[in-house]
Amino acid sequence: MSATASTRPSATASGDRATLLVLDADPLPRLGRLTGRVRIEHADESTLAERLPRADVLLVWDFTSRAVRRVWPGEGPRPRWVHTASAGVDHLLCPELASSDTVVTNARGVFDRPIAEYVAALVLAMAKDLPRTWDLHKRREWRHRESQRVAGTRACVVGSGPIGRAIVKSLKALEVTTALVGRTPRTGIHGPAELDRLMARADWVISAAPLTEATYGMFDARRFGMMQPSARFINVGRGPLVVEDALVEALSKRWIAGAALDVFQHEPLGPDSPLWDVPGLIVSPHMSGDTVGWRDELGAQFVEMYERWEAGRPLPNMVDKKRGYVPGH
Repeated sequence: MSATASTRPSATASGDRATLLVLDADPLPRLGRLTGRVRIEHADESTLAERLPRADVLLVWDFTSRAVRRVWPGEGPRPRWVHTASAGVDHLLCPELASSDTVVTNARGVFDRPIAEYVAALVLAMAKDLPRTWDLHKRREWRHRESQRVAGTRACVVGSGPIGRAIVKSLKALEVTTALVGRTPRTGIHGPAELDRLMARADWVISAAPLTEATYGMFDARRFGMMQPSARFINVGRGPLVVEDALVEALSKRWIAGAALDVFQHEPLGPDSPLWDVPGLIVSPHMSGDTVGWRDELGAQFVEMYERWEAGRPLPNMVDKKRGYVPGH
Protein backbone atom coordinates (compact mmCIF):
# COMPACT_ATOMS: atom_id res chain seq x y z
CA MET A 1 0.00 0.00 0.00
CA SER A 2 1.39 3.38 -0.95
CA ALA A 3 2.10 6.11 1.56
CA THR A 4 -0.66 8.25 0.08
CA ALA A 5 -3.30 5.53 0.15
CA SER A 6 -2.43 4.25 3.61
CA THR A 7 -2.64 7.70 5.17
CA ARG A 8 -5.68 9.08 3.33
CA PRO A 9 -8.33 10.16 5.90
CA SER A 10 -11.46 8.02 5.59
CA ALA A 11 -13.58 10.06 7.99
CA THR A 12 -13.34 13.30 5.99
CA ALA A 13 -14.31 11.64 2.71
CA SER A 14 -18.01 11.83 3.67
CA GLY A 15 -17.70 15.34 5.02
CA ASP A 16 -17.46 14.30 8.66
CA ARG A 17 -14.66 15.62 10.79
CA ALA A 18 -11.90 13.16 11.57
CA THR A 19 -11.23 12.26 15.19
CA LEU A 20 -7.80 13.07 16.60
CA LEU A 21 -7.01 11.36 19.90
CA VAL A 22 -4.21 12.87 21.99
CA LEU A 23 -2.41 10.78 24.61
CA ASP A 24 -1.94 13.65 26.99
CA ALA A 25 1.06 15.04 28.84
CA ASP A 26 1.44 18.46 30.43
CA PRO A 27 1.57 20.97 28.90
CA LEU A 28 -0.91 20.01 26.19
CA PRO A 29 0.06 20.53 22.52
CA ARG A 30 -0.89 23.72 20.74
CA LEU A 31 -2.98 22.63 17.76
CA GLY A 32 -4.43 26.04 16.89
CA ARG A 33 -4.98 25.69 13.12
CA LEU A 34 -6.81 22.41 13.62
CA THR A 35 -9.51 23.94 15.84
CA GLY A 36 -12.90 23.34 14.27
CA ARG A 37 -11.45 21.17 11.49
CA VAL A 38 -10.95 18.01 13.52
CA ARG A 39 -12.72 16.46 16.47
CA ILE A 40 -10.02 16.47 19.19
CA GLU A 41 -10.35 14.03 22.08
CA HIS A 42 -7.97 13.42 24.95
CA ALA A 43 -6.92 10.28 26.79
CA ASP A 44 -4.59 9.21 29.54
CA GLU A 45 -3.24 5.73 30.22
CA SER A 46 -6.47 4.69 31.96
CA THR A 47 -8.79 5.70 29.08
CA LEU A 48 -6.63 5.05 26.02
CA ALA A 49 -7.91 1.51 25.34
CA GLU A 50 -11.54 2.65 25.39
CA ARG A 51 -11.00 5.61 23.04
CA LEU A 52 -8.51 4.16 20.55
CA PRO A 53 -11.02 2.29 18.34
CA ARG A 54 -12.97 5.45 17.43
CA ALA A 55 -9.91 7.57 16.58
CA ASP A 56 -8.70 8.21 13.04
CA VAL A 57 -5.36 9.62 14.23
CA LEU A 58 -3.45 9.13 17.48
CA LEU A 59 -0.98 11.78 18.63
CA VAL A 60 1.29 10.30 21.29
CA TRP A 61 2.15 13.51 23.08
CA ASP A 62 3.16 11.58 26.21
CA PHE A 63 6.15 9.89 24.60
CA THR A 64 7.32 8.46 27.94
CA SER A 65 4.21 6.26 28.14
CA ARG A 66 4.20 2.64 26.99
CA ALA A 67 0.39 2.48 27.08
CA VAL A 68 0.08 2.16 23.29
CA ARG A 69 2.08 -1.06 23.36
CA ARG A 70 -0.16 -2.45 26.08
CA VAL A 71 -3.57 -1.62 24.64
CA TRP A 72 -3.20 -1.49 20.85
CA PRO A 73 -6.13 -3.48 19.39
CA GLY A 74 -5.35 -6.54 17.32
CA GLU A 75 -8.53 -6.73 15.22
CA GLY A 76 -11.30 -4.24 14.60
CA PRO A 77 -11.31 -0.43 14.38
CA ARG A 78 -8.08 1.41 15.12
CA PRO A 79 -6.33 4.65 14.09
CA ARG A 80 -5.00 4.75 10.56
CA TRP A 81 -2.08 6.96 11.58
CA VAL A 82 -0.04 7.21 14.81
CA HIS A 83 2.39 10.07 15.36
CA THR A 84 4.76 10.23 18.31
CA ALA A 85 6.27 13.52 19.48
CA SER A 86 9.67 11.86 19.86
CA ALA A 87 12.49 10.49 17.76
CA GLY A 88 12.35 6.98 19.26
CA VAL A 89 9.40 4.67 18.57
CA ASP A 90 10.24 1.66 20.73
CA HIS A 91 7.62 2.76 23.28
CA LEU A 92 4.94 2.25 20.61
CA LEU A 93 5.82 -0.73 18.50
CA CYS A 94 4.16 -3.99 19.47
CA PRO A 95 3.53 -6.96 17.13
CA GLU A 96 -0.09 -5.94 16.54
CA LEU A 97 0.83 -2.39 15.50
CA ALA A 98 3.84 -3.53 13.48
CA SER A 99 1.73 -5.97 11.44
CA SER A 100 -1.19 -3.59 10.89
CA ASP A 101 -1.69 -1.14 8.02
CA THR A 102 -1.53 1.79 10.45
CA VAL A 103 1.15 4.30 9.49
CA VAL A 104 3.59 5.40 12.22
CA THR A 105 5.53 8.67 12.04
CA ASN A 106 7.95 10.37 14.42
CA ALA A 107 9.32 13.83 15.23
CA ARG A 108 12.47 13.40 13.17
CA GLY A 109 14.12 16.75 12.52
CA VAL A 110 13.16 18.59 15.71
CA PHE A 111 15.91 17.29 17.99
CA ASP A 112 18.92 16.91 15.68
CA ARG A 113 20.79 20.16 16.24
CA PRO A 114 19.97 20.56 19.95
CA ILE A 115 21.27 17.06 20.71
CA ALA A 116 24.37 17.69 18.61
CA GLU A 117 25.04 20.86 20.58
CA TYR A 118 24.56 18.97 23.84
CA VAL A 119 27.03 16.29 22.79
CA ALA A 120 29.59 18.93 21.82
CA ALA A 121 29.08 20.56 25.23
CA LEU A 122 29.68 17.23 26.99
CA VAL A 123 32.84 16.59 24.98
CA LEU A 124 34.21 20.01 25.90
CA ALA A 125 33.12 19.71 29.54
CA MET A 126 34.86 16.36 29.98
CA ALA A 127 37.98 17.35 28.04
CA LYS A 128 38.35 20.56 30.03
CA ASP A 129 37.45 18.90 33.37
CA LEU A 130 34.63 21.38 33.99
CA PRO A 131 32.68 19.20 36.46
CA ARG A 132 35.72 19.09 38.78
CA THR A 133 36.32 22.82 38.33
CA TRP A 134 32.77 23.46 39.55
CA ASP A 135 33.22 21.11 42.51
CA LEU A 136 36.47 22.82 43.49
CA HIS A 137 34.85 26.22 43.08
CA LYS A 138 32.09 25.26 45.53
CA ARG A 139 34.78 24.13 48.00
CA ARG A 140 36.83 27.33 47.41
CA GLU A 141 39.80 25.17 46.55
CA TRP A 142 42.47 26.43 44.13
CA ARG A 143 43.90 23.43 42.28
CA HIS A 144 45.68 23.96 38.99
CA ARG A 145 45.36 21.13 36.44
CA GLU A 146 46.05 20.49 32.78
CA SER A 147 43.15 19.77 30.46
CA GLN A 148 42.84 17.84 27.22
CA ARG A 149 42.94 19.36 23.74
CA VAL A 150 39.83 18.37 21.77
CA ALA A 151 41.13 19.16 18.27
CA GLY A 152 42.84 16.12 16.81
CA THR A 153 40.99 13.56 18.94
CA ARG A 154 38.93 10.75 17.41
CA ALA A 155 35.21 10.05 17.80
CA CYS A 156 33.08 7.07 16.85
CA VAL A 157 29.41 8.05 16.48
CA VAL A 158 26.99 5.10 16.45
CA GLY A 159 23.71 5.82 14.69
CA SER A 160 23.65 7.31 11.20
CA GLY A 161 20.25 9.02 11.31
CA PRO A 162 19.79 12.81 11.37
CA ILE A 163 20.88 13.06 15.02
CA GLY A 164 24.06 11.10 14.42
CA ARG A 165 24.88 13.11 11.32
CA ALA A 166 24.29 16.39 13.19
CA ILE A 167 26.64 15.19 15.94
CA VAL A 168 29.33 14.47 13.35
CA LYS A 169 28.93 17.97 11.94
CA SER A 170 29.30 19.58 15.38
CA LEU A 171 32.35 17.50 16.25
CA LYS A 172 34.02 18.29 12.94
CA ALA A 173 33.64 21.98 13.81
CA LEU A 174 35.77 21.20 16.89
CA GLU A 175 38.32 19.51 14.57
CA VAL A 176 37.53 16.05 15.94
CA THR A 177 38.22 13.24 13.45
CA THR A 178 34.89 11.43 13.32
CA ALA A 179 33.70 8.04 12.06
CA LEU A 180 29.96 7.40 11.67
CA VAL A 181 28.57 3.87 12.06
CA GLY A 182 25.16 2.82 10.74
CA ARG A 183 23.12 -0.29 10.04
CA THR A 184 24.21 -0.42 6.40
CA PRO A 185 27.63 0.68 5.09
CA ARG A 186 27.55 3.32 2.37
CA THR A 187 29.51 6.40 1.37
CA GLY A 188 30.65 8.18 4.52
CA ILE A 189 29.07 5.57 6.84
CA HIS A 190 30.75 2.48 8.27
CA GLY A 191 28.82 -0.75 8.79
CA PRO A 192 28.37 -2.69 12.06
CA ALA A 193 31.29 -4.98 11.24
CA GLU A 194 33.68 -2.05 11.71
CA LEU A 195 32.26 -0.85 15.04
CA ASP A 196 34.67 -2.72 17.31
CA ARG A 197 37.72 -1.53 15.39
CA LEU A 198 36.56 2.09 15.40
CA MET A 199 35.60 2.02 19.09
CA ALA A 200 39.00 0.65 20.05
CA ARG A 201 40.71 3.68 18.44
CA ALA A 202 38.27 6.37 19.61
CA ASP A 203 38.70 8.98 22.31
CA TRP A 204 34.92 9.55 22.25
CA VAL A 205 32.31 6.85 21.68
CA ILE A 206 28.89 8.43 21.17
CA SER A 207 25.68 6.43 21.06
CA ALA A 208 22.82 7.93 19.03
CA ALA A 209 21.30 4.73 17.66
CA PRO A 210 17.63 3.71 17.68
CA LEU A 211 16.53 0.89 19.96
CA THR A 212 15.91 -2.30 18.00
CA GLU A 213 16.42 -6.01 18.60
CA ALA A 214 19.87 -5.64 17.02
CA THR A 215 20.96 -2.69 19.19
CA TYR A 216 19.52 -3.69 22.58
CA GLY A 217 22.43 -3.95 25.07
CA MET A 218 25.03 -3.35 22.35
CA PHE A 219 27.29 -1.41 24.73
CA ASP A 220 28.21 -4.20 27.12
CA ALA A 221 31.23 -5.34 29.14
CA ARG A 222 33.01 -6.63 26.03
CA ARG A 223 32.72 -3.32 24.21
CA PHE A 224 33.63 -1.19 27.23
CA GLY A 225 36.61 -3.48 27.71
CA MET A 226 37.94 -2.81 24.22
CA MET A 227 37.85 0.98 24.61
CA GLN A 228 41.01 2.91 25.43
CA PRO A 229 41.61 3.74 29.11
CA SER A 230 41.56 7.43 28.12
CA ALA A 231 38.25 7.17 26.22
CA ARG A 232 34.88 8.60 27.21
CA PHE A 233 31.42 7.26 26.39
CA ILE A 234 28.26 9.33 25.77
CA ASN A 235 24.72 8.00 25.31
CA VAL A 236 22.01 10.27 23.88
CA GLY A 237 20.22 7.47 22.02
CA ARG A 238 18.05 5.13 24.07
CA GLY A 239 18.73 3.89 27.60
CA PRO A 240 18.57 0.14 26.89
CA LEU A 241 21.37 0.41 24.35
CA VAL A 242 23.69 0.32 27.37
CA VAL A 243 24.19 -2.47 29.88
CA GLU A 244 24.32 -0.10 32.84
CA ASP A 245 25.99 -2.55 35.26
CA ALA A 246 28.78 -3.04 32.73
CA LEU A 247 29.28 0.71 32.43
CA VAL A 248 29.40 1.06 36.22
CA GLU A 249 32.08 -1.63 36.35
CA ALA A 250 34.07 -0.04 33.51
CA LEU A 251 34.12 3.34 35.26
CA SER A 252 34.74 1.95 38.74
CA LYS A 253 37.68 -0.14 37.52
CA ARG A 254 38.94 2.73 35.32
CA TRP A 255 38.67 0.75 32.11
CA ILE A 256 37.53 4.05 30.59
CA ALA A 257 38.11 7.63 31.69
CA GLY A 258 34.53 8.86 31.90
CA ALA A 259 30.99 8.77 30.59
CA ALA A 260 27.82 10.82 30.27
CA LEU A 261 24.30 9.40 30.15
CA ASP A 262 21.22 11.39 29.16
CA VAL A 263 18.98 8.32 28.76
CA PHE A 264 18.53 5.31 31.03
CA GLN A 265 17.09 1.82 31.23
CA HIS A 266 14.41 3.08 33.63
CA GLU A 267 13.30 6.71 33.78
CA PRO A 268 13.13 8.78 35.85
CA LEU A 269 16.31 7.63 37.56
CA GLY A 270 15.48 6.89 41.20
CA PRO A 271 17.36 8.56 44.05
CA ASP A 272 18.73 5.18 45.15
CA SER A 273 20.24 4.35 41.75
CA PRO A 274 23.96 3.53 41.98
CA LEU A 275 24.53 5.61 38.83
CA TRP A 276 24.41 8.85 40.84
CA ASP A 277 27.61 7.91 42.68
CA VAL A 278 29.71 6.37 39.91
CA PRO A 279 33.07 8.15 39.57
CA GLY A 280 33.52 9.92 36.24
CA LEU A 281 29.85 9.71 35.22
CA ILE A 282 27.74 12.74 34.27
CA VAL A 283 23.99 12.11 34.68
CA SER A 284 21.40 14.33 32.98
CA PRO A 285 17.60 13.81 32.98
CA HIS A 286 16.84 13.03 29.30
CA MET A 287 17.13 16.68 28.31
CA SER A 288 19.69 16.75 25.50
CA GLY A 289 17.13 17.66 22.83
CA ASP A 290 14.88 19.88 24.94
CA THR A 291 15.68 23.50 24.18
CA VAL A 292 13.43 26.48 24.91
CA GLY A 293 10.34 26.23 22.67
CA TRP A 294 10.78 22.56 21.76
CA ARG A 295 7.18 21.63 22.58
CA ASP A 296 5.90 24.38 20.30
CA GLU A 297 8.11 23.00 17.51
CA LEU A 298 6.68 19.53 18.06
CA GLY A 299 3.13 20.88 17.93
CA ALA A 300 3.78 22.90 14.78
CA GLN A 301 5.39 19.89 13.11
CA PHE A 302 2.33 17.73 13.86
CA VAL A 303 -0.12 20.38 12.58
CA GLU A 304 1.78 20.55 9.27
CA MET A 305 1.78 16.76 9.01
CA TYR A 306 -1.93 16.58 9.82
CA GLU A 307 -2.71 19.01 7.02
CA ARG A 308 -0.80 16.77 4.62
CA TRP A 309 -2.72 13.73 5.88
CA GLU A 310 -6.02 15.62 5.57
CA ALA A 311 -5.20 16.41 1.94
CA GLY A 312 -4.24 12.79 1.20
CA ARG A 313 -0.61 13.69 0.58
CA PRO A 314 2.30 11.41 1.55
CA LEU A 315 3.60 11.89 5.07
CA PRO A 316 7.25 12.54 5.95
CA ASN A 317 9.03 10.69 8.76
CA MET A 318 7.31 7.37 8.07
CA VAL A 319 8.73 4.65 10.31
CA ASP A 320 9.69 1.27 8.91
CA LYS A 321 7.81 -0.73 11.56
CA LYS A 322 9.91 -3.84 11.03
CA ARG A 323 13.21 -1.98 11.45
CA GLY A 324 11.95 0.38 14.17
CA TYR A 325 13.10 3.69 12.70
CA VAL A 326 12.75 6.02 9.70
CA PRO A 327 14.99 4.64 6.92
CA GLY A 328 17.74 6.93 5.68
CA HIS A 329 18.01 8.21 2.15
